[in-house]
Amino acid sequence: MVTTNEAINITPKEKPFAEKRVTLNNISWNAYEQILDALGDNRAALITYYQGVLEIMTPLEEHETSSENIGMLIQILTEELNLNIKSMASTTLKIPNSKIGAEPDKCYYIQNEPAVRGKTVDLAVDPPPDLILEVDITHTDINKKQLYQEMKVPEFWCYNGSKLTIYVLTQGEYQESATSAIFPILTKSMVYDFLAQCKIQGETQTKRAFRKMLREQIQQ
Repeated sequence: MVTTNEAINITPKEKPFAEKRVTLNNISWNAYEQILDALGDNRAALITYYQGVLEIMTPLEEHETSSENIGMLIQILTEELNLNIKSMASTTLKIPNSKIGAEPDKCYYIQNEPAVRGKTVDLAVDPPPDLILEVDITHTDINKKQLYQEMKVPEFWCYNGSKLTIYVLTQGEYQESATSAIFPILTKSMVYDFLAQCKIQGETQTKRAFRKMLREQIQQ
């Protein structure tokens, strides 16, 4: 065995960013709409506008993986609980009178699904989505909690790469909740385990195991 008194200097690799963000301040509503039109719909970046701040966010692998996996979990829940759902992914949600524009990672109608089934949603006349998921692993300058509270979204999930925060709208204000009002059977630990197992077992095996566990709980 060869020994040495020299220290081995290994520089740890920097963790890759989960998102790329560009923030513009003091942007008018008209300028926001012009930027939307100029960029078009065929793009990877998601655009959020609130209180004169416009953010252009390009999701990278960690962001996309988290978003897709939590989205799979939500789809399984609705199927096993026999709940109809209208999935709108990152559809642009705009309320011109309030000067709010958002493109969340995931967006769902569940309780209000019959009201928007088979139609193009218009928030001027239709209710807001029942559930919105945002993955914000790197810092965002926009207060998403306040934005979706003002939009009157009944339930908002925010995942920061390690922690899921669930906000439930109560008397017009968000209250942090340990459980989902839409899916009372769901606990945060179930979400964390699902995400962890996707990395260990793979997505297909994790989905099968999650379905099995849900069916066992429902039958109890």
